[in-house]
Amino acid sequence: MTNLDRLMEFLLAAVFLWIGFAQILSYGRRPKALGADNRRLPLGLPYGAVVAVGIFEIVAALALVAPLGPNQPASLALFAATALALLTLMAAVVNVRRHRSAAPSLALFLMALFVIVGHTI
Repeated sequence: MTNLDRLMEFLLAAVFLWIGFAQILSYGRRPKALGADNRRLPLGLPYGAVVAVGIFEIVAALALVAPLGPNQPASLALFAATALALLTLMAAVVNVRRHRSAAPSLALFLMALFVIVGHTI
């Protein structure tokens, strides 16, 4: 594992920490469109599901960088990176089905894939 791999781990963890906290804290503050139906929930998901995904992202990001020593258990970071890659792939599918851009999700998927390849080589 090189310094570039470790830097990418920290960058991926920072992005997912930010996304996880943003999802949890800004869920109720999303603006409603004019004429929006009050029964529809933002993002189409109940608050509990959004919080669960946000907590999952935070825990996986912390698992990427938790063991900061040179004897880092690679299996934990590899599992966390794989879980984040699958999560971003699912987010890309959801965005495509809703006719939105999947580019941010795919960029995060490629970052997670870089970390996975760095751990397996």
